[in-house]
Amino acid sequence: MLHKTRGIVFKVTDYGETSVVVQIFTEKFGLQSYIINGVKRPKAKISRSMLQPLALLDLIVYYKNTGAVQRISELKNAPLLQHLPYDIVKSSIALFLNEILYKAIKQQTADEQLFEYIFRGIELLDNLTVGLANFHLLFLLGLTRYLGFYPDASQSADADYFDMRNGVFVRYKPESSLYLSPPHTQNFHQLLTYGFEQLGDIKLSHDERKYLITRLLEYFALHVEGFGNIRSQEVLEEVLG
Repeated sequence: MLHKTRGIVFKVTDYGETSVVVQIFTEKFGLQSYIINGVKRPKAKISRSMLQPLALLDLIVYYKNTGAVQRISELKNAPLLQHLPYDIVKSSIALFLNEILYKAIKQQTADEQLFEYIFRGIELLDNLTVGLANFHLLFLLGLTRYLGFYPDASQSADADYFDMRNGVFVRYKPESSLYLSPPHTQNFHQLLTYGFEQLGDIKLSHDERKYLITRLLEYFALHVEGFGNIRSQEVLEEVLG
């Protein structure tokens, strides 16, 4: 049976001489693998250039609830990203977020709220003109809400530490080494109060931003099984300089 759905490209793997298997996070079916034949041919109906990392798609797909590789009937970029593929900073942020999303999202079932958050975030990144260096911080913090480990800030007023293992702000230093301490705790908490429309108001030094993103990735690793290291972090930090 054919179904219409939106999708977001997570990963493309070569398959044979002219084909690929592409993993797409779909609105209706969660993360699915699709085989696309002939994408490397000169006049391919679906070309490899249409499958860039985090490309936004309108799809008509075949679906069988077997967990097997599926097939695509029709595919188009919608909306077509205008800046992200060509802007070195935006494309580096996209590659970084793409690697994290691929490691963090595994479900093969619909999660329309999570899908909408990622889809709108990519659209925002494509059009963003201010606060670009802080976008990935806010995006990842927002993502934790949908993955189930958004920081609990209910006791943050008098807190000097953020307990990463338990995801809460606390007054006293946790027994483990997995925590934030002043002034990083306060900077981290402040990020939780910002929305994307306030990206230009966030004042963080390069060193503080680098520190917070490193600890935020450690936070993900604590709460996402098999998360591992993020190889694109170093590239992003070099680009952001």
